[in-house]
Parts: sequence; structure tokens; C-alpha cells
Amino acid sequence: MEKIIAVSGRPGLYEIQSQTRVGVVATNLSDGKRIVTQPTDQVSVLSDIQIYTYAGEVPLETVFEKIHTKENGAVAGVSPKAPTAELKAYFAEVLPDYDEERVYASDIKKMVQWYGVLQTQKRFSFKKKAAPKKAAPKKGKGDQ
Repeated sequence: MEKIIAVSGRPGLYEIQSQTRVGVVATNLSDGKRIVTQPTDQVSVLSDIQIYTYAGEVPLETVFEKIHTKENGAVAGVSPKAPTAELKAYFAEVLPDYDEERVYASDIKKMVQWYGVLQTQKRFSFKKKAAPKKAAPKKGKGDQ
């Protein structure tokens, strides 16, 4: 996710290929077309995006992981073109404590679209959380 970007005013997601003096060269994940961003383009790296919740902020990758888990690795259960109420209801299932006043329907739509692109391109590599290891019992002087 560190090399995946969204560029305002351009549809889809892009993968950074290299940097130029004033921007980046990136490839569209959907169609493979290359672009060069300009200094006036607003570029957002997906790994830097946080989603507001009532408890604080949650990284976008965590939201994608929750969608991935909910859908068992399949596409999102709602279309990005769904009505606002349906998008909000779906997102409430994925992230129940999201801040409804600060996360807009347009944000949810983008996240569902981005999840679809990344899922189609098989770009997810969620790290398996290791089970906590049980501490070995300490041996005392009489346990030998």
C-alpha cells in the first residue's frame, strides 16, 4: 500500500514507478496507462490515509482488511453506485464506530471503489497476526 496512490481529478488508483523532480511517474492499476503527476496534482498515498472513528483514527488498510474479512476475500457486498443509505449501512457493518459526521458518503464510495480495484488486482497481503505465545513455566530450584 506504500506505493499505491490516488490522484485527485483522475479516476482509479495508481502504482508509483519512479519519482521525477516535481512529481511521480505512476501506472494505472486498472488499464496499465502511465501518467506523470504535476505539482498542482493532489496525490494521496493510501498508506497515509486514516478514517475517522469515535475512538480516534483507523488506517485505511485496516478498513480494507475488515472488508476483506467480511467478504471472505470476495468483492465488496455493495456497489459504489449504491444509494447513500445503503453505502452507510454497509460501512457501519464493516467499521461500526466510524464517525458518521466526518466520514461522508463520497468517502465510503471511494473506499468501496478502491477496495474493488485492489481486490481485482490481488494487491492485498494482510499480515497474519501471530497467536500470542504462552510463556514457558519457570523452573525453580526444586524442578530439576
